[in-house]
Amino acid sequence: MAGGQERVLRRRIKSVQSTRKITKAMELIAAAQIPRSLARIIANRPYRLGMQRIVLEAALGDPAGAKKLLAMPEKVDTALVLVITGDRGLSGPYNNATLRAGERLVVKLQSEGTQVRLFCVGKKAAAYFRFRGLAVEESFVGFLDRPTFADVQLVASHLAAPYVDAEAQQILMVSMRYLSAGTQAVEVQQLLPLVMPELPADDQPAALKGYTEFEPEVEKLLFFLAPRALESEIFSALLEAAASFHTSQQRAMAAATENADELGQTLTRVMNRARQDSITTEIMEIVGGAEALRSRK
Repeated sequence: MAGGQERVLRRRIKSVQSTRKITKAMELIAAAQIPRSLARIIANRPYRLGMQRIVLEAALGDPAGAKKLLAMPEKVDTALVLVITGDRGLSGPYNNATLRAGERLVVKLQSEGTQVRLFCVGKKAAAYFRFRGLAVEESFVGFLDRPTFADVQLVASHLAAPYVDAEAQQILMVSMRYLSAGTQAVEVQQLLPLVMPELPADDQPAALKGYTEFEPEVEKLLFFLAPRALESEIFSALLEAAASFHTSQQRAMAAATENADELGQTLTRVMNRARQDSITTEIMEIVGGAEALRSRK
């Protein structure tokens, strides 16, 4: 009995050790990806701030001309919703938090009488919404780990076309924002109509200083800039989503590795106790047999 229990425990310990090797490897891979993702976020920041600064100057330079692309329509009949998640799991609450926020947004819009056309980035989002009975119009997979601007242009083109053709009046995006190594938060952002950007306090004076003359007029300029601003915001969201995914996965795998170590130690103690019990039982049987032989003599 004890010998059988020992064999079972040995198999479990071996299985835990194999799992630990996998989680440790995934932890190291995610940890190596984090600095690269953060470097790309920092490199993209000047372009994003520059795009926001142009939109802000144009809006303040000619509010009437900018009203068409900056003002919300009185009634939104159709809204496009883009949900960004990962292609893989094993990343803690990363995917679940984004998916729940996306589903709440879709339900809220539908309760207000707005038709929702759903777009997804990542395998997890497409699978989740189809399981929940929500139609996914377009799904993009395979590039969240290291998104390129060509990937962004593909996504943005599918979103911009219905908006330009007046088939939709609003474009919303749900993604995970990278705030710090220990904090990532789900954000719901309106992409179109363009939102008046809130630049940092130290950037605003430089953006508003002096006189700016626009050629062509602000309305045509913003109409041209709207797709570029859409691409800029989606690219920034994908970069931050990638950093958030790797950070969340690194934490999850570190916790899994620690749990595997603790479970391995616990099982080893139980196995040693079972082996000691087996040895003690065998010794007692030998002693008992020797006593029986001695009593016969």
